[in-house]
Amino acid sequence: MATVLPFYLFTFLLVACSVDSDKFRLQGRLRNMNQGEFWVYSMDGSTEGIDTIPVREGRFSYEIPLRSPSTLVVIFPNYSEQPVFAEPGIEVDIKGDASHLREIAINGTDNNEEMTKLRMELGKLMPPEVPKRVEQFIKDNPGSPVSVYLVQRYFLTESNANYKKAQELVELMSIEQPDNGQIIKWKKTLKGLRNGMLNSKLPAFSAKDVKGRSVSLDDLKKQLNVVTVWASWNYQSSDIQRRLQKLKKDYGDKLGVLSVCLDGRPADCKRLVERDSLPWKTVCDGRMWDTPLLAKLGVADVPSNLIIDSKGTIVARDLNPTKLEEEIKNRLK
Repeated sequence: MATVLPFYLFTFLLVACSVDSDKFRLQGRLRNMNQGEFWVYSMDGSTEGIDTIPVREGRFSYEIPLRSPSTLVVIFPNYSEQPVFAEPGIEVDIKGDASHLREIAINGTDNNEEMTKLRMELGKLMPPEVPKRVEQFIKDNPGSPVSVYLVQRYFLTESNANYKKAQELVELMSIEQPDNGQIIKWKKTLKGLRNGMLNSKLPAFSAKDVKGRSVSLDDLKKQLNVVTVWASWNYQSSDIQRRLQKLKKDYGDKLGVLSVCLDGRPADCKRLVERDSLPWKTVCDGRMWDTPLLAKLGVADVPSNLIIDSKGTIVARDLNPTKLEEEIKNRLK
């Protein structure tokens, strides 16, 4: 009996800690963070909105329904972001020090451990060396979801986005991942992204906003103008919307704003626009990544943004919320 009891106890613990085949669990422990919270959203829209993960006595646990692999983005209290590659029936652990969030370890699957290893390596490189190392990783691992995240992070949403290199890498990944919706979307839009290159002129366009009003280049004729792409499930893009609302109040007619929302339900988008009293026009046709205006304006992801001067020239793009706010203030002071 003495030898049987440990066996049953071990089996019980395995069952108690297991994850249902249609769920995903993220748990862990952060030193130097007794209580608090951070946030998580899905990069590919597999979950709706932004969830809050509470931390109690340094520990946390988060579980969601999941039927297919997904890339989640965890946002920590200092607003740094880390990807988590989720799979149905899998549990992933995050461990580290809250005062050194860039050095946290994410374990539980090969993809998360590969990303952790690469992130540690990149942290030791000089900034000019980082894109080259990322590019090599993608070429060595074209079938990995880590590579999909890296293309977006380093070649599409940086302020000096390299669309030519992104297109080359996307073509390579499409061979190994022909059914990946994100890659299919990028293949459709990357050719048009040259419309949004720095120092180029914004092309003429036309669309309808959520209230049925016409939208065109004439809406971006102010002293300074911003086009922003957002979605209700993307934290950073929602943060940009909030900042733009305040900046619009501060600068009035000096600042022109146009938003493109990638939510799948135009009625929900309209409700959010009215709830938040956004004074500018918002385009949301429910087609999400296939919205024609994205390719026309040369934006392909969320969040994305363009800053345009009074002559229609793109002077900056894809800035994070803080840098976007600083850029607007510097140009309008």
